[in-house]
Amino acid sequence: MLLRHNPLTTNDLRQCLRIATGGTIGFTLCKLFGWSNGVFFTVTPMLLLGLVPVMSGHAMRQLLASSAMAGLEVGLLGGFFGSHPGLMTPIVFLLFLYRFAAMSRGSLFLFGANGVLSLSIMLHFASYPGTDLNDLIFSNFWATGLSVVIAYLMTALWPDVEPRPAYKPGPKAPHRMRHEALLGASIATLSFLVFQIFDLRDSMSAQATTLLLLFPMHWNGALDYARKRALGTLLGVSFGVMVQLFLYDWSGLLILIVPLLWIGLMLFAQAHVKEASGSGVGFGAMTTLGILFGQYLTPGNDLIFSALYRVSSIFVAIVATLFLCYLLHKLLNSFEATRFGY
Repeated sequence: MLLRHNPLTTNDLRQCLRIATGGTIGFTLCKLFGWSNGVFFTVTPMLLLGLVPVMSGHAMRQLLASSAMAGLEVGLLGGFFGSHPGLMTPIVFLLFLYRFAAMSRGSLFLFGANGVLSLSIMLHFASYPGTDLNDLIFSNFWATGLSVVIAYLMTALWPDVEPRPAYKPGPKAPHRMRHEALLGASIATLSFLVFQIFDLRDSMSAQATTLLLLFPMHWNGALDYARKRALGTLLGVSFGVMVQLFLYDWSGLLILIVPLLWIGLMLFAQAHVKEASGSGVGFGAMTTLGILFGQYLTPGNDLIFSALYRVSSIFVAIVATLFLCYLLHKLLNSFEATRFGY
């Protein structure tokens, strides 16, 4: 129903192998070397390999530039205004605004998308006094660099057998681009404020969801993605819970976790590739699984509680984000300069 029924092509299968193996390698290296902020190392390779079917120098430059810019901005803002979110708010809005403007143009979508996620998550955690700001920034940057290396390695190991048609973003009217940039920046800023005010330190999945819903950059797209994200979250959480129940007391053994994570990512990567819609059910399931395993799967931690908490918080985030998105969409459409339609 959500997936096209024709079988995977050879290119599709190879992309699935790249996504599943790349995400698993990032997770494994993170756990073996005890790197902090494991979600960066697990999810970033999936995001890159899932959104960029063929790795290129243009994609690499966008990803590295977005991570470097986010790290510099978080370092400056966190150092000067870390404990004063009210003072940070107008600056944060401007930082989100230029990223969504880049996404709206199309050719720099990856720069904006990765920057929005990295900036929001790092700014949120940087505001807590106990956070090691340098460790947070460098973890994000090293994870991005490692993801680029993994992506090139996966591309060399499983290259496409047929050339893919080049993606060319269609032209957009200036008022539509203003609509998309203002809508995305406004809701991303509101999301930042809400997570600061209510001290939602342990809700990274919900925070990421509020941002991923904005990637279509218009109301209809957000509504369509919300349904897919909700289903993807349920699938990712269900798989994580089944892994925890299957392993039981052995859930801390990396040698058992790694192949099960690869299987889960391979299943969801297949759904993602078949959807052929950028970010949908499969992509939502992959990122949910990556967050669960990368951030919350540690010896002695109850993944089931974390998984159930993820579901409830994500559903609340979806409803709240859609409500705000609809109101802002109507408001921006009231002005000719920021109208979405042509």
